[in-house]
Amino acid sequence: MNREIRVPNVRLIGADGEVLGVIEIEEALKQAEALGVDLVEISPNAEPPVCRLMDYGKYLFNENKKRNAQKKKQKLIQIKEVKFRPGTDVGDYNVKLRKIKEFLAEGNKVKVSLRFRGREMQHKNLGLDLLNRIADDLTDHGTPEMRPKFEGRQMMMLVVPGKTDSGKLAPKKKDQSTDQQMVDQEVETTVDEDLDPFSEETSENK
Repeated sequence: MNREIRVPNVRLIGADGEVLGVIEIEEALKQAEALGVDLVEISPNAEPPVCRLMDYGKYLFNENKKRNAQKKKQKLIQIKEVKFRPGTDVGDYNVKLRKIKEFLAEGNKVKVSLRFRGREMQHKNLGLDLLNRIADDLTDHGTPEMRPKFEGRQMMMLVVPGKTDSGKLAPKKKDQSTDQQMVDQEVETTVDEDLDPFSEETSENK
């Protein structure tokens, strides 16, 4: 840049982008000084090298501003988890539903999980009914992205931000293979039950 450019001639481009032709380096430097800008080498391997008249400090400022704007748009999507029980009462249900809506409003995905204990495993249909109810209540806030599926003693579904016409989920087909089920690869944040005011333990103690 400027007097660090060690060549006899350069192909000069003006501050407005116009091509000024091949001129001696000293003449290019004089033009830069007269305009109060810098002479920046933008294509050093060309013959002769290509230089441009520009305010280099302003250029760097604008580039940094663009990068910062892009970083703000590239928000890390997290998966939050809210836990229910098949027998979650109305009070806990409404509290947890509000929490799900808050997570979705922040742009996060939400994993809704139901844990079954003991003989509750014999009534899996109650779990599906509850997930359908949750999906319906979230119609204006989120869309179920993953069908309810079992992992051990838990039934889960994944909800993503965005309004949907109908949140209700159909029962999972028996012949659907595990490989066909959606596996989420985003960053997951699971709420610790011992710390989470919305955990299933809260439900049982009420």
